[in-house]
Amino acid sequence: MIWMSSYIGTRYTTDTTFNTSIVKSMQSIFSPDSLLSNLICFAITLLNAFLVAQINNRFTIIRTRTFLPILIFLLLICTWNQTHMMIGSYFGLTLFIFSLFYFFTMSRDRKASEQAFMGSFLISVSSILINPLIFIIPVCWIGFMMFQSLSLKTFLASIFGTITPWILYASVMYLIHPDFDFSTLINIYYSINLSLSTFSHAEIIYTVTMGIILIISLIGMYSISNSDAIKTRNKLNFLLFLFVSLIILSFVFRNQIKSFLPIIALVYALLISHPLTLKQNNFYGILFIIFFLINIAFVISKYFIF
Repeated sequence: MIWMSSYIGTRYTTDTTFNTSIVKSMQSIFSPDSLLSNLICFAITLLNAFLVAQINNRFTIIRTRTFLPILIFLLLICTWNQTHMMIGSYFGLTLFIFSLFYFFTMSRDRKASEQAFMGSFLISVSSILINPLIFIIPVCWIGFMMFQSLSLKTFLASIFGTITPWILYASVMYLIHPDFDFSTLINIYYSINLSLSTFSHAEIIYTVTMGIILIISLIGMYSISNSDAIKTRNKLNFLLFLFVSLIILSFVFRNQIKSFLPIIALVYALLISHPLTLKQNNFYGILFIIFFLINIAFVISKYFIF
C-alpha cells in the first residue's frame, strides 16, 4: 500500500543518474514513470525480501528466525520512492545478494577461489547496469581479510571474476556495433560537492533520525556480540564496513546516489534487526516503533512538502 500510494500521490525527484546503454535500452521498453515499471520493481523487491530471509537463515546473521529484517527492508524500500523507477538498481541488488551467498561461505577458506570468482562476477554484472557499483569489489576484498579467506588464489579469482563480464559485454557490443565507441563503455561521474540546500527539511530530519537509530542499534549490537559465533561477528563487521563504504560512495557519486539506496536499505535492515530482535526489552521495542513512525511520517510528508 505504501509503495502504490507513493506512485499515485507523490512526485518523483528529477532523475540525474547517468545511465548506461543497457539501462537506456531498458527505459525505452519500460518507461521509468509507468505503472508497469513500478510493478516490475515491486516484484523484484519481493524476490529480494525472500533472499534476505534466506541469507539470514542460512548464515545466522541473527541467531534466531525472525521476520524483522524483511519488514525493515520492505519498509525502507517502500519509503524511498525515488528508487521505484529504477529496474536496474533493483536487479543489481538481487545480484549483490547472491554475491553475498558466495562471499559468506568463504569464511577461513583461503582456497575458496570459486566463491571469490562468482561473487565478484555477479557484482561486476550489476556494475554494467550501474557503473559505480564496481567500487564495491575492493570493499569485498577487505571483507575477504575479515573472513580470513584472503590469499593470492582468492584475490586473483576475484580479479578475473570482475573483468570477465566486462570483456564479454565489450565483445558483444563490438559484434553488434563494429563502430562502437569504447570510451562510452563506462559512465562514471563523481561530484564531492555537498550542499544541504538541495535537501528538504523533511529529508534532513529523516536522515539524521535514521542515523541516530542506526548508532543506537550498533551500540546494542556490539554489546551482545560476544554471544555470537566468530563467523557471525565477522559478517556483522563486514556489513558495517560495507554500509560506511556505500555511504561514502553515495556522496562521491551523488548523481547516482539513488543507485546505491536499495543496497543501503538491505545492509541497514540487517544491522538494526540484530539488536531489535535479540535485545527484547521495552527500550528497543520503543525504538522500533519510533523507526516505523518516522518512515510513515516521511511518506506522508511527501504529500505536503514541495
